Amino acid sequence: MQTYANQTSDGPSTAQDTSTTDRAKEQAQQAAGQAKNTLRTQVDQRSTDAGQKVGGFASDVRSIGQQLREQGKDQPAKLTDQAADRAERLGNYLSESDADRILGDVEDFGRRRPWALIAGGAALGFAASRFLKASSSRRYEQRSSISNGLPARTSDVPRTTPVPRTAPPIGTTTTTPPGAPPTLEGSI
Repeated sequence: MQTYANQTSDGPSTAQDTSTTDRAKEQAQQAAGQAKNTLRTQVDQRSTDAGQKVGGFASDVRSIGQQLREQGKDQPAKLTDQAADRAERLGNYLSESDADRILGDVEDFGRRRPWALIAGGAALGFAASRFLKASSSRRYEQRSSISNGLPARTSDVPRTTPVPRTAPPIGTTTTTPPGAPPTLEGSI
């Protein structure tokens, strides 16, 4: 009879397994930390760039408002000044805020107005789907016009007129192959 020895939980293999698991956890945490830092850096850089662009837009809108005022159009000039003020505030916010503040503000807005956030996401999704649909049909048309090897669309293939079937004259018999069902042609 053979006896088998079971390793106990106090054996050397458990210590090795624990140290390997600890190293894997440590490496995963380091990778996650690096990914977060990279994401924060990207959000900071992109928000600063966007803030500068929005600030430039605000100054352009202010100059348009000034031109309207010179033309004697005070009401449209006031509206453009208000738009420029809001754009300038947004530009300053984006330029001066870091990634943590921006993400925190988006989370707070989502908590206060979840339906607005959902509606905004749905609107963005709809716009993206329309853009993708339009661009895919253009790509298909470009590919089919460049390469003659692709099959044509059914709308591009000329239609042929169907040939009308003529029935044999009444009173004539037709022969059918053995095993085929009988036809009613000529029985009328």
